[in-house]
Amino acid sequence: QVQLVESGGGLVQAGDSLRLSCAASGRTLSSYIIGWFRQAPGKEREFVAAIMRSGLSTSYEDSVKGRFAISRDNTKNTVVLQMNSLKLEDTAVYYCAASVASSTSANTGAYVYWGQGTQVTVSS
Repeated sequence: QVQLVESGGGLVQAGDSLRLSCAASGRTLSSYIIGWFRQAPGKEREFVAAIMRSGLSTSYEDSVKGRFAISRDNTKNTVVLQMNSLKLEDTAVYYCAASVASSTSANTGAYVYWGQGTQVTVSS
């Protein structure tokens, strides 16, 4: 199995950028599709972005397209979520997750391993 640890969250103003990292230990990260999800208070966990094992294919939730970018460096066992032009509604706990499926998915049930989350707060 793989252990995932997120980092890089914090308090920023609207319009700022943040770079979240997901570091893996245990099995090599290249064995998994990696997704980012977020959960705001009182809301269900929702899909943000995902990246295939090779890094050549990505998918995004509509509200973050053009603002967020997911990438991976399998040699460093790390996946990064670059978040630009942050909005108040991006405030949430962000989680990375690993899937053994054959394609990216926005469904939380497709992901087997989860990190503990990192808080992102966007203020006006």
